[in-house]
Amino acid sequence: MSGCPFNSTPSATPPPPVSASVEDELAFLSEAHHGHILDERLAVCRAALAAQLPAPLTSAELTWAGRIAWRNHARCIGRHYWRSLNVRDHRHLDSADQIAASLREHLEFAQADGNVRSVLTVYAPPDHPGGPAPRIWNHQLCSYAGYRHHDGTILGDPKTIALTDHARALGWEPPSTPGRFDLLPWIVSGRDGRPHLFPLPAGLVREVRLRHPQFAWFEQLGLRWYAVPVISDMSLHAAGTDYPAAPFNGWYMGTEIGARNLADTDRYNLLPVIAEKLALDQRNPRSLWKDRALLELNAAVLHSYESDGVKLVDHHTASAEFIKFCEREKTAGREVSARWDWIVPPMSPATTTVFHTPMAEFPTTPDFHAQPSAWASAGATAAEKS
Repeated sequence: MSGCPFNSTPSATPPPPVSASVEDELAFLSEAHHGHILDERLAVCRAALAAQLPAPLTSAELTWAGRIAWRNHARCIGRHYWRSLNVRDHRHLDSADQIAASLREHLEFAQADGNVRSVLTVYAPPDHPGGPAPRIWNHQLCSYAGYRHHDGTILGDPKTIALTDHARALGWEPPSTPGRFDLLPWIVSGRDGRPHLFPLPAGLVREVRLRHPQFAWFEQLGLRWYAVPVISDMSLHAAGTDYPAAPFNGWYMGTEIGARNLADTDRYNLLPVIAEKLALDQRNPRSLWKDRALLELNAAVLHSYESDGVKLVDHHTASAEFIKFCEREKTAGREVSARWDWIVPPMSPATTTVFHTPMAEFPTTPDFHAQPSAWASAGATAAEKS
């Protein structure tokens, strides 16, 4: 969601169950219902879980589950706006074609001509008689290809090399002249469990050309990034049920792009390039060339998104909003699960309030979880069938 730096590699193993208690799993329903209606819905969901079936949540209940999952997520700094999440109930879709069409709708709605909307779309959970749950193979709906050359050098985003290789194996052809910012197609599997390739229509993904408010040379670097970070490979866990395909988004925090995606040494590693343009001394770390280059890169990100009218939050504002969120939760009688090393921004952390705020992470439900990659899961399913 907004300011959620989901830049780490998902865990190779699924997370342990967050609760062994059915009552804990269904407690969130008390925020959606009261009185006899709550009792009726609890009884229906208890019976389904006892029969090892997905909880038959209504669309309204699913909306509450999605919003509370955002509110609970320990690694997200942008939870101040959890009540504004738009939840799309698409559990009835089971083919890759249907899901791909739904994903296009999600992205178009989320982009909102730059005034980014927070959106969660939920697809079907596992249904053993009907087949496996749908999966989206991409980490994000928008991402750039990573090409590993024979000499070991990498063009594009090193993070997406595996996905790029899978896409090419399925028939995707990169541009005749591959570049650093080639949008990857989607790989989606439906109830059949088979991966299907969906090249993106031209113009679907809104991108922002990066330029600097002072340095004209910056635009000549040819950098850009996409407008909306739609996380698409995490699982929504709610009411004792996992939804492996549940893409969601908020809007970017500037440092996710400028201090991580474009700056990390194992990503685009642009700080040496920018330092050279700034004529900074890179021979000695005491010159603080990395810090100065990082500052100008992030200034360019903030300037470019604002100039193009694309919603984005700076890390100081996001930090202040997180503190307000914590205060509201305390007033509501709820503890906040938060992981300090994910909440604290990756740039100038000591200048933010969250740096000086004690935090504790604890299991919550509903919540979003990392899960094994879709290709690893597909391989396991194929092995079981054989």
